[in-house]
Amino acid sequence: MTYDAVGPAPLDYLPCRYGTSKLMFRGPRRRLEAPYIAFLGGTETYGKFIEEPFPARVEAEIGKTCVNFGFPNAGIDAFAHDPFVAQAASQADVTVVQVMGAQNMTNRFYSVHRRRNDRFVGASALLQTIYREVDFSQFHFNRHMLTHLMQVSPERFEAVRAELQQAWMARMRLMLGQIQGRTLLLWLADRPPVATAAQPVRELGHDPLFVTREMLDAVAQHATAKIEVVSPKDPSGAPTAGMVVSEFEAQAASEMLGPMAHASAAAALTDALQSMS
Repeated sequence: MTYDAVGPAPLDYLPCRYGTSKLMFRGPRRRLEAPYIAFLGGTETYGKFIEEPFPARVEAEIGKTCVNFGFPNAGIDAFAHDPFVAQAASQADVTVVQVMGAQNMTNRFYSVHRRRNDRFVGASALLQTIYREVDFSQFHFNRHMLTHLMQVSPERFEAVRAELQQAWMARMRLMLGQIQGRTLLLWLADRPPVATAAQPVRELGHDPLFVTREMLDAVAQHATAKIEVVSPKDPSGAPTAGMVVSEFEAQAASEMLGPMAHASAAAALTDALQSMS
């Protein structure tokens, strides 16, 4: 009996843990012996569906150990509540911190899972008061919940967005303050950050969600340096070109940055890190 292949073999991320951290990072596991560069971030840093994510590309280019502390769908909370990662980052020559969205973190309006930050845990009494007509038990993910709130009332949603943005800035300052060494803030997206006044009114916006130009510039003052990598998607090309993805994952993968974005990020980071050495 024979079977037809239904797609490429799944990508082996060689999952591993470091020290006392409860997060499962992408391997291969690196030795945390100086000198090394640490990379903190979400799905892009982890390199979901990407054979060679930008931390691996940077390592190959500069010849220095690069430790990938990226975690899929992570928000700031995943790292701010992980003492080991902060310690490992503090011992690195430089820590590259990817700018993550503001939706995946606990705030005054709702709480998220401590490690899987994209998971919605529950609404606060304040949010339930603002949105009395909403049944929050139907939600499992933050983005789904926020999309629904925006659709119910764009006017009331502005209070939610403002809270997330204030919480994001405070949490970013906290995380950067926990890292004792040099930090390099990385904006990696298919669009540049928008000004606060240009935020969309009746839609959530683009990743990193809710982070504006003013927010990025304010937080960058707490980092050693900042770089912005904008890699627009090619509308004429296949959205998952160069990615290792099955047909069942194609929709999710099509919304992510592809290998070209990782190559652009690696090139920009290589230049920035060499100038900091």
